Amino acid sequence: MRVAVSVHGRFHGFDLARELNTQKVLAGLLTTYPAYFVRRHVGKLDNLVTAPTLEFRRRLCQRLGNACGDVDGHISAAFGAFSARHLPACEVLVGWSSATLEAIPVAHNRGARVVIERGSSHILHQSNVLSELYARHGRVFAETSARVIDRELAEYEAADLIAVPSTYAAETFVAHGVAAKKILVNPYGVDLDVFLPSLTTNRARAQILFVGRVGLRKGIPELLHAFSGLNSNADLCLVGPLEAGLAPPLQKGVDFRGSVPMAALPDYYQGSDVFCLPSWEEGFPLVLLQAMASGLPVVATDVTGVADIVTPGVEGEIVPVGDVPALREALDRVLSDPIRAKEMGAAARNRVKDGFDWKSYGVRARSTYAGLFSDSGT
Repeated sequence: MRVAVSVHGRFHGFDLARELNTQKVLAGLLTTYPAYFVRRHVGKLDNLVTAPTLEFRRRLCQRLGNACGDVDGHISAAFGAFSARHLPACEVLVGWSSATLEAIPVAHNRGARVVIERGSSHILHQSNVLSELYARHGRVFAETSARVIDRELAEYEAADLIAVPSTYAAETFVAHGVAAKKILVNPYGVDLDVFLPSLTTNRARAQILFVGRVGLRKGIPELLHAFSGLNSNADLCLVGPLEAGLAPPLQKGVDFRGSVPMAALPDYYQGSDVFCLPSWEEGFPLVLLQAMASGLPVVATDVTGVADIVTPGVEGEIVPVGDVPALREALDRVLSDPIRAKEMGAAARNRVKDGFDWKSYGVRARSTYAGLFSDSGT
């Protein structure tokens, strides 16, 4: 069996490609990233085809804002056509949602199976949740265009399998009429040699850490509200880019660091005592695994996929999405008992070590891809 990976960007596509390459089943990788960057993160590849002009265009339009119009829709369609033209010989095509539509019939005409990778909840679920959330804040959610939604729905229908990272994400697909047997739940991995627990045992003041886009989707207003009423003596560190249209948080005790290099993230985890992810919608964010691998107890909402890896009271706490009092109480429970918090952090590290590394992710993926041929006897 030979597997081609097509990803318009990086996401976890490079990790998948690296693991499949290690297993000697990677037919090729198509991406918008430049070749030198891909090889640095994936290694030597026999068949690498890149479209860096699309990546340059995407990043330029991000800087220009609305001046480019529906850049995501245009890039997705352009990359889908690119993948269709350059698709290598393979038995399985794994393509990222919204950017694979044009390549699906090409793969099927060659007898290949198609797996669509969707890193979040069903596109309609996501759009509905975020549209309602933004409306409550007097704003309009316009990040997902009608074109992208239409493309994804067509891909869900045409694909042989849809890969999602959590049970929660899978449930949103079933709720929108997708057959459960068409869904693969394969949680992501983390580099356990990069994200390590801190050796520091005593800190003058506890720190809560958030990593991600500082905005409405990630529940930052709820986090700031919960933090303002904490009984515990702690600071809050926010790491990540600020959502357009929002002012930087100036709240006392809040340290907004903005975007930082990926290489700096381990230091932030090691310098913290608890990780908080109060998102309104997720698939299974990598930062959750990074925090747990770093020995941090986590406090997260029940729409982040966290239930697949955290038992409340053991590795962290799970709270209802949007429930500020519950979020505050959960943070206080963890912070009020430093010894218990350390035990929870150690349990979190051990939990991640049990099947949440990238090698395990790649093995599960390959096994499922092979199962696509069970009915035909291939």
